[in-house]
Amino acid sequence: MNLSQNVVGALGTAIIAIYAIGSSRWVATDAQWYQSLSKPAWQPPDFVFGIIWPYNFVMLIIATWLVASRLSTAHQLIWLISLTLSVTAALTWAWLFYGPHSLVASGFALVLATALTIPLLVIAFRVSPLLGIAFLPYQLWLAVAASLAFGCAAK
Repeated sequence: MNLSQNVVGALGTAIIAIYAIGSSRWVATDAQWYQSLSKPAWQPPDFVFGIIWPYNFVMLIIATWLVASRLSTAHQLIWLISLTLSVTAALTWAWLFYGPHSLVASGFALVLATALTIPLLVIAFRVSPLLGIAFLPYQLWLAVAASLAFGCAAK
């Protein structure tokens, strides 16, 4: 079985679009509740959120197309599976955090999302060191977001 570059790229882009739209929708559902939370001291300023998420989504799409065009079918499948699982965990965070306000459970969902992106990071470095470095902010942001969920729960 040999996946085409266009199929892998399109599937990955669709997964990322679902991620961007789904998380944006859940995050926007209860902004007043979020503003009322006592946040941990290490929470970045609001403008950082407005910069990092668009960067992360664009970087994920670029990485997906580079994986599709440069790596083997096995790497492409690992990429798509890991991407799907990590996005599912990240969307679970958004639902848990903003839906039932389960802060600790949402933190664990982000820990899982962070762990599930490790194969993505390894594959990104396999494509090129530059892509791997460009991928690091996403990996780090998920870890920071997990710590913020746990930090809000502890307050």
